[in-house]
Amino acid sequence: MATNVSIESASSFRVQLESKTSVIRFGVIGYGYWGPNIVRNFHGQEGSQVVAVCDKNPKSLQRVRQSYSDIRTTAECKDLLTATDIDAIAIVTPVWTHFDLAKAALENGKHVFVEKPFTSTAAQAEELIELAERKKLKIMVDHTFLFTGAVKRMKELIDDGTLGDLYYYDSTRVNLGLFQHDVNVLWDLAPHDLSIMDHLIKEKPEAVVATGERHLNGVADIAFLTLHYPNNIIGHINVNWLSPVKVRTTLIGGERKMLVWNDLEADEKIKIYDKGVQMNGDGVYQLLVSYRSGDMWAPRVEQVEALKLESAYFVDCILNNKEPFNGAAAGLQVVKVLEAADESLQHKGKLVRL
Repeated sequence: MATNVSIESASSFRVQLESKTSVIRFGVIGYGYWGPNIVRNFHGQEGSQVVAVCDKNPKSLQRVRQSYSDIRTTAECKDLLTATDIDAIAIVTPVWTHFDLAKAALENGKHVFVEKPFTSTAAQAEELIELAERKKLKIMVDHTFLFTGAVKRMKELIDDGTLGDLYYYDSTRVNLGLFQHDVNVLWDLAPHDLSIMDHLIKEKPEAVVATGERHLNGVADIAFLTLHYPNNIIGHINVNWLSPVKVRTTLIGGERKMLVWNDLEADEKIKIYDKGVQMNGDGVYQLLVSYRSGDMWAPRVEQVEALKLESAYFVDCILNNKEPFNGAAAGLQVVKVLEAADESLQHKGKLVRL
């Protein structure tokens, strides 16, 4: 389960590996913005090593050779997909390539680690899930934020009842660029929050409303996404490539406490506010509003590299035949919401039921 992923679990994983001779050998497809981080983490820990990297750009391959003399390079994906000395493929490429690459990897008997979002459509995700189950292979979607100390602590605060019944999740994730040409801003930035919401909120969303506009390159570059959940829980995400400042702030409101997560803060990333509103009395005209304003405190948050924990967790899932909590089913849920959001966006904020 998600709540068990921690520094301690990564340490125990290293202990388990001492009694194993298996090492998961990775091939990494894509060495652009995020690929170097994937290679560094899978190549720099016990239990896994990167055997080969594929990229169409010769300059990217040259960077690999300069950093890792023991990793072979190629411009042909097939070299990795069919290699007999590779057990798992990490796909760090544009979303429109994910399905074909993941399907080929699974058909060749390889586990799959794939960048978010999982696929371009829910139908593609469902096909990959069926194929992985049939082949008895693992799929993990790179929802890195789920492994941060902040998200782990937020889940603990929600699960142990500190916040009380949830009222809302409200996130602002904006900055200037990086503009994408194959996906809109929802598909680029919203998967972070959608995966976090799916992880934190026990209920599944029932309907989606999305509004936004395109200004520069033909796809929506600013969007507002609202998710309606059972029990009057509401989620809201503001994503924007046209903001003059970078903001990464999330508010989570509960019946008992309220939480603010500022991911750009160096130290006090999470703050808990003992503030709230209470209604007293019977009947509409007799209701009295009372406000509670107590202390604020900042709980300790583990300072760890999330991707290091995530990569160790994936290797652990493969070696010990465990289903990752951020696996294909979690990836499918995010894609379903994004598909519904696209439909709503095209119809200027139409309510789309999930």
